[in-house]
Amino acid sequence: MGKTSSRSDSKSNPKFEKKLQFYSKVKDAVASLSAQKSITKKKSKQQRRQNKLKAYNLSSLLESLPELKASRKPGGEDDFKLNCKSRQKLILKEGQRLSAVLKHHFFQADPLSAIHQHLQHTQPVVEEQPKKK
Repeated sequence: MGKTSSRSDSKSNPKFEKKLQFYSKVKDAVASLSAQKSITKKKSKQQRRQNKLKAYNLSSLLESLPELKASRKPGGEDDFKLNCKSRQKLILKEGQRLSAVLKHHFFQADPLSAIHQHLQHTQPVVEEQPKKK
């Protein structure tokens, strides 16, 4: 029972040594890969940052659209900032508009057709182009 043969000891030692060699090789490979990974990550972060800066550069777009710049209103609704006071004013204004719509006799008679008619009058007409196959 407590007897071990010399054959099993000689077989287990080389297996154990091979395992140790394999694990050391794996550990070295992982260490080298993590070092390479950190180097490539820095490059990719720099490249992404440069690509983002290129994407945010809209000077060529401004050059191609000069009439848009001239037609812009100074101090129009484009500069609308939503702070506490403006939010309260907007809520009051939209609440009054909603109550007016709810009180309207066309809306009370048929709400869906009233909404449909409103959208037809306010939305631009979209022409469908035939799809090419």
